[in-house]
Amino acid sequence: MKRINLFSPWSLMLVVTLGFAQGFAQEATPPPLEPDTSGWQDLFAPDLSNAIYPAGIWSCEDGILTATEDQCIWTKARYRRFMLSLEFKNAPESNSGVIVYCSDIKDWIPNSVEIQICDDFAERWAKMPPTWHCGAIFGRLAPKRSVVRKPGEWNRMVIKCDGPMIFVVLNGELVTQMDMRKWTSAKTNPDGSAIPPWLNRPLAELPQEGHIGLQGKHHGAPIYFRNVKIRELTE
Repeated sequence: MKRINLFSPWSLMLVVTLGFAQGFAQEATPPPLEPDTSGWQDLFAPDLSNAIYPAGIWSCEDGILTATEDQCIWTKARYRRFMLSLEFKNAPESNSGVIVYCSDIKDWIPNSVEIQICDDFAERWAKMPPTWHCGAIFGRLAPKRSVVRKPGEWNRMVIKCDGPMIFVVLNGELVTQMDMRKWTSAKTNPDGSAIPPWLNRPLAELPQEGHIGLQGKHHGAPIYFRNVKIRELTE
């Protein structure tokens, strides 16, 4: 049998290639469709003591988190690799979102990734581009299909962020899967569709770590959250 020199350039290249391949395989793994969150941490304390938010805007009563204005609530901590599980309830014409990888909470729109929450049944939002629909990576990648429930009904969303890979499960169905490395333009998506001009940083350039946030009462329509849980990924 021919012996391989473990220190030869060919062998080193093979090790690096296998390492990258293993990493890609791991990061391409979507989250469970219905994960058991027992043992997961609450993203926000009941008294919101671990959150950053405008005074008097956000409140948590009987486990339900909501806002009176279009202001976000943020984690004080920054997260890199994690799974997030939450329930949300739309009102008619709700338009909100879950914000991840935020590096600047004062200028969050171009400096983060937003997973869209929306009342797809409302005419004003149904006629917008598919990248505005519930479960989308807002302005960038549309969900495979709309599975959000009607206003007044609770929905469950599971988000997995693992480096450049972002997965979105909505009501037990994997609806969105993104590799941020493919979004190298601030003007057009990989499929050629236009990106809203206020999203003026390519996703490929954004840090894959940051604060997690929830968007408040946008366009006058309230949004409600409960059972917001997180598990950091260590394996």
